[in-house]
Amino acid sequence: MIGTVLCYVLLPAARLLRALRDAFFTCRKNVLLAKSTSTQIEEVFTASRGRLVPEEQEALLQQWLEEGAGNLAASESAPSVAKVSVTLTSDWLEGSELLMTSLSDLNSAPEVTQCAGEHLTKLHALASLEPQDHAVTELAVLPTEETVAVTDNAPSAAVVPQRDHQTAGCATVSVELQNEDPAVLAWSLVCDEETVPAEPHAWPIQDMVQFSSLPTEVPYHEVLWRDWEDLSIKPCELEQVSKNTPLFEFRVMSYNILAQDLVEQSLDLYQHCHPDILNWNYRLPNLLQEIQHWDPDVLCLQEVQENHYWEQLEPTFKRMGFTCFYKRRTGKKTDGCAVCYKHSRFQLISFSPVEYFRPGLDVLNRDNVGLVLLLQPLLPEGLDLKAVSPLCVANTHVLFNPRRGDIKLAQMALLLAEIDKIAKTTEGSYYPVILCGDLNSVPDSPLYKFIRNGELSYHGMPAWKVSGQEDFSQQLYSRKMLAPLWPSSLGVTDNCQYVTLCQPKKQGRRKYSRDFLLQFHYCDLACERPAHLVLLEGVTDAKPDRPPHWCKSTAMLKDPDPQPFVPRSSGIIQHGLNLTSVYSHFLPQRGRPEVTTMPMGLGTTVDYIFYSAEPVENRNRGGRRLYQDGALKLLGRLSLLSEDVLLMANGLPNPFCSSDHLCLLASFGLEIASLREGGAAHRHGST
Repeated sequence: MIGTVLCYVLLPAARLLRALRDAFFTCRKNVLLAKSTSTQIEEVFTASRGRLVPEEQEALLQQWLEEGAGNLAASESAPSVAKVSVTLTSDWLEGSELLMTSLSDLNSAPEVTQCAGEHLTKLHALASLEPQDHAVTELAVLPTEETVAVTDNAPSAAVVPQRDHQTAGCATVSVELQNEDPAVLAWSLVCDEETVPAEPHAWPIQDMVQFSSLPTEVPYHEVLWRDWEDLSIKPCELEQVSKNTPLFEFRVMSYNILAQDLVEQSLDLYQHCHPDILNWNYRLPNLLQEIQHWDPDVLCLQEVQENHYWEQLEPTFKRMGFTCFYKRRTGKKTDGCAVCYKHSRFQLISFSPVEYFRPGLDVLNRDNVGLVLLLQPLLPEGLDLKAVSPLCVANTHVLFNPRRGDIKLAQMALLLAEIDKIAKTTEGSYYPVILCGDLNSVPDSPLYKFIRNGELSYHGMPAWKVSGQEDFSQQLYSRKMLAPLWPSSLGVTDNCQYVTLCQPKKQGRRKYSRDFLLQFHYCDLACERPAHLVLLEGVTDAKPDRPPHWCKSTAMLKDPDPQPFVPRSSGIIQHGLNLTSVYSHFLPQRGRPEVTTMPMGLGTTVDYIFYSAEPVENRNRGGRRLYQDGALKLLGRLSLLSEDVLLMANGLPNPFCSSDHLCLLASFGLEIASLREGGAAHRHGST
């Protein structure tokens, strides 16, 4: 929602110009980041917002204005009041058009240019005023307007926490004062006499203040701009996606939404935040509007507080068309993981919660959990569901403790074993897999390489190295991982498979054919006389002679029902899912790494979306396996940000990003086999 701003200003010229610039940019920020007007969300949270009724607001405003006028009359040195008005009103755009709108388009729109020109004329006029010693700033309603124009083909997307927008227009809108959002006002009405440096401040680790404001020269929405990257055209790929290849397209979002209980238990981590933006009643609408705006078909959430899930999130998601599954962490933890999918796009085949806690095992003594779902994409009427492969979706939140990489590795092995069970086809291959989650491990760490390359030699490795979060090499003692990492009683092999699933089901007793048994008659052991055999004439003195037609190669003993060979632990764990990351973890245009979170002001990546791909044979780069798209194709992704950009926005969370993590969003396409050009048969996983 967009507030209107009036300033009765008695300020020195420089401060006046800066204050009006703040108000102007704040209104532009609100144009792009306004609260949703969707009744879908307002129904749930109207009662908790605590807004004043219009009559109360009008009375308070009138009282404030009268008191201000009285103060001016009492002051003999108070000069005349210069009244300046700036009103920026705009409604939301319809549908997903704003997704493809760039800031350059907004800034070059004729309506914006005309309105901005009027404001700049007033700003220059005010800048020529003589400096004053007294200043009074007040709020009221005035009529200037700003209209946002949108182009249809700009390849960018703003971080706008909403999807359904109203049509843009120039009509004046009556809007309630944002009394419930003091954090927004604190960001917008900054009148500091000190000059704001051009470079962003370093994170205040030592003398951390209660709240640090955004540099006023840079509008907030321009700082946190996230582009939508279209990956459907890949000139460097070995195999291009044909335009004639029909795809079932869908979006997947992974988001750690920061459980409120964890905020309140660790307030020292959020001293840079205004207290109001940490309030759940402030954060919840922002989170829901962000999810509603990007409109994913599959939603994987971490740090979902149980009471918030059942009382607020799950009912709201249902009204948004989602079917939801939730798994709370074991023990006394109050948060967990959730997976939601649009029931108009998928139907459930199977659902499997995963608990990593195992009593008596030191390597699995934590309360983290995961979820694994097998979903069937729904095609239009007239098409066989078997024309498109089922999709396996997994979501997890791995242990944080940087020193206990052994636990992280064991938790991931359990999750991969569950995926192996759910996603394996009757032919032994795998359905496409999408693995989301907060893995508390950085890119190119041993845990990351294990997921992506399918193998890790861990024997003798210090446990802290597994995640790469911190360097504990200077410590005198560090825990080292020894093989086997977990006992055989866990029932999981070093190939991250359940032992029971490795052994084929036995149907009745073994049955041997006559030809199989005859192989023993002339085998090498049968033709050799045992050294201690008592010689009995006519009984044990005969030596069998092989018939001329007997060939030694045909006498190879072949067990018709062999037992699987489970290798002994060698300090190497493997999996066969062939997963690669949606993100590259580096921003080439900025020359900086991507980050998904900023603990204590230090940007890092710990959140991921992995997906099934096909490895490129004989193409490994420095031990890094190369992949190309298979039946599951990556079509696009929402770009991430770098650490310096987030520092300019005072880190995470902030007034409009209400979690300490950024959301991850990717668009995929599943091949629809029966509609391929030429009627080719669909892939092996589409059964």
